[in-house]
Amino acid sequence: MTKLKGLLLTEGMHGMISQVEGLAKALDIDFTHHKVELKSFWKIIPPRFTPISQTSFKEFNKPDFDIIISCGRKSVIPSIYLKKNSQKKIYNIHIQDPKVNFNLFDLIIAPEHDGIRGSNIINTKGAIHYLTKTEINDNSQYLKSFIKNDERKIFALIMGGPTRYYDYSTKNMKRIFSILHNLNKKLNFQLVVIPSMRTPKNTIQYAKEFFGENHSVIENIDKNAYLSALALSEYIIVTCDSSSMISEAALTGKPIYVANILPNRNDKRFQKFRNLFRELNIIRNLGEPFENWSYEKLDETNRVAKIIKEKIKQ
Repeated sequence: MTKLKGLLLTEGMHGMISQVEGLAKALDIDFTHHKVELKSFWKIIPPRFTPISQTSFKEFNKPDFDIIISCGRKSVIPSIYLKKNSQKKIYNIHIQDPKVNFNLFDLIIAPEHDGIRGSNIINTKGAIHYLTKTEINDNSQYLKSFIKNDERKIFALIMGGPTRYYDYSTKNMKRIFSILHNLNKKLNFQLVVIPSMRTPKNTIQYAKEFFGENHSVIENIDKNAYLSALALSEYIIVTCDSSSMISEAALTGKPIYVANILPNRNDKRFQKFRNLFRELNIIRNLGEPFENWSYEKLDETNRVAKIIKEKIKQ
């Protein structure tokens, strides 16, 4: 049987790429990923006020496709337009709240903490993503050449980056690093610091200076190092700004501590996400006593993919 073809539309940010590609892989479709660009004026206009027209976004070469999977505000209008103007029946799926009439999409995948409901909405616990258990296990040995070869247990610090809500100032980073430094005096572990695309270079450099040669700081963006850290670590610490990476870490079933940063503005939506994960016994806050605990590994991507496959069949 010929595989369905997918067109993935995002703004090009890691969290969005992870979600659309993760869903496409779980659906087992052939896909092409395109970074969408709105035309200058429409970049600042909410989707509900943007015309569903080619005049709103920059044209691109469109492959043959049966399914559109979009994520992020800028991909909303292109997805609706391409479905509406296709010569064949197209199934369009949007990830996150599109902020437009929900009926313009066949399906919307939205985390519970977004608080949206509807007949064509599938709610998830946290963010769906592109990591798999197999991929994590296959990359487990990758970090062996980077880390110190000793008997210490490995703890991973997974770092996001500054947002409108959270500031990566030296003061905020020093607070997180100091908690880990003091904890290391008691537990004597090897810290592996994994940056993301959003992590400022000066934050990576500060981590190197703060933790010294006794720990390992990965300086470049390296997915294999990220996967290996998830596989090798006894505990995983993730900065509070990234719901996506907290969701990805929950695939391991390992204890996750969230490194909190005082918000610059009301972060109620992020707090709802973290409260849900705390209720599921997945996370605790960095600074609380370090303990071992377990929870059911969270694999929302494959759960959602099964539901979508059934709906497409119907």
